[in-house]
Amino acid sequence: MAKKSKNKSKTRVSKSKSRPKSKPKSKPKAARKSAPVRRPARASGHSPLSVTPGFTANDAAATIKWYCDVLGFGRKDHWEIEGVYRGGSVTLGDVTINIGQDDWKLGRDRVKGQGVRMYITTGPDIDGYAAAIKARGGTLDQEPQDEWGMRAFSISDPDGYKLTFMRSLA
Repeated sequence: MAKKSKNKSKTRVSKSKSRPKSKPKSKPKAARKSAPVRRPARASGHSPLSVTPGFTANDAAATIKWYCDVLGFGRKDHWEIEGVYRGGSVTLGDVTINIGQDDWKLGRDRVKGQGVRMYITTGPDIDGYAAAIKARGGTLDQEPQDEWGMRAFSISDPDGYKLTFMRSLA
């Protein structure tokens, strides 16, 4: 027979001998330790040695000009197929970026650059580089500042790709 307690939302049931015992409550699990941070592997004969991002542009010629005129890159390659301009690549130091002309197969209103950010390590004079970009007509998304152990600034290219230039503070 059930007896009601003072708290009306709970009822107390008397135990009978024929009722099976409930499982004992398990102990709470200990917090899982996160995996240790792995240090970058050294390059071996089969390891990647570099990466060259490729961006699709609405106007590849204008975007390449912007990388050269504003960011200080130089033209590396020029691509044409059957006399039709397809893009090219730009380079500055050890950084190379491929810029391809959109073929419009996914529509002319396709948004580019969403969710893409490239991090580029610079030399020690990052503030001088940011000032040079601004002097050449660039508009920074973020002025140079110190955070996360880095000094960094950001800029968006004409198609909305985000570039963060940074150097270690260590």
